[in-house]
Amino acid sequence: MKYYVGIDLGGTNIVAGVVDENYNILNKASMKTNCPRPSEEIAADMAECALQAIQNAGLTPEQVEWIGIGTPGIANSATGIIEYSNNLGFVNVPMVKWISEKTGCPAFIENDANAAAYGEYVAGAAKGAVNAVCITLGTGVGGGIVVDGKIYAGSNFAGAEIGHTVLQMDGPPCTCGRKGCFEVYSSATGLVRMTKEAMAEHPESIMHKMAEEKGKVTARTAFDAMRAGDAAAKSVVDFYIKALAAGITNTINIFQPDVLCIGGGVCNEGDALLLPVKELVAKEVYTRNSEKNTEIVIAKLGNDAGIIGAAFLGRAK
Repeated sequence: MKYYVGIDLGGTNIVAGVVDENYNILNKASMKTNCPRPSEEIAADMAECALQAIQNAGLTPEQVEWIGIGTPGIANSATGIIEYSNNLGFVNVPMVKWISEKTGCPAFIENDANAAAYGEYVAGAAKGAVNAVCITLGTGVGGGIVVDGKIYAGSNFAGAEIGHTVLQMDGPPCTCGRKGCFEVYSSATGLVRMTKEAMAEHPESIMHKMAEEKGKVTARTAFDAMRAGDAAAKSVVDFYIKALAAGITNTINIFQPDVLCIGGGVCNEGDALLLPVKELVAKEVYTRNSEKNTEIVIAKLGNDAGIIGAAFLGRAK
């Protein structure tokens, strides 16, 4: 049996998992990312997470084939450098070198959404597809593209930044420097922002009570309030779904994959999210009169997609 480690570096958490050759996660370890702070401190915690997961799985670093890293931003898989990550504040960070030195294992790196897409491609919702696109709705909106079994990253390793395509010119500012990005509207962060804006305009909304009970506004607040019959919440959800469908339609029109899967915490809404999105996309997609169209599904692996995909980056490379 061969063993691999996948590290999923997020804006909130660092998670490392030991994965066997059958795509089973044997053990995990996690820490808070605690951004912003020096990149080398984050790298040290990533290495510590990997070593802890290896130890807890009853293995040694020598028994691990390699460590794969999924990170937000532009990850140059040829040099092992994270060239830019707006969410982490990274510029030209030699992450592969640091992780290899700290763990003694070979390492590979890829954009986190690409890694998650590859995970779904080899073991999840896109398994069996020839071409697939995965969109992750989290702190940002990540995109991952797999063409004929290979991760598409573009000539400069910055491909698949689907979240930074613009839905509304001169819309709300994005952390990337543009305005009106897909990410601004369809990330969990964007959903929380729009929920707060609606709450400020509607003091009568039960979203206030729900947020107070939870201690904060979350990506679930508007959906929960909508199900309770709140009109302001329904407006938030309707707009969110409309924006998400527009971004998905744009993506399908460009790539026409066999499967497009959406993942991230917002997808826990299930059919309340998926069914209206599919209905809108079916009306708007350019190939709406074709016999075969892209199948839109919810990702199966959840938060494990990034770990599994990262773990098998050595195979992809």
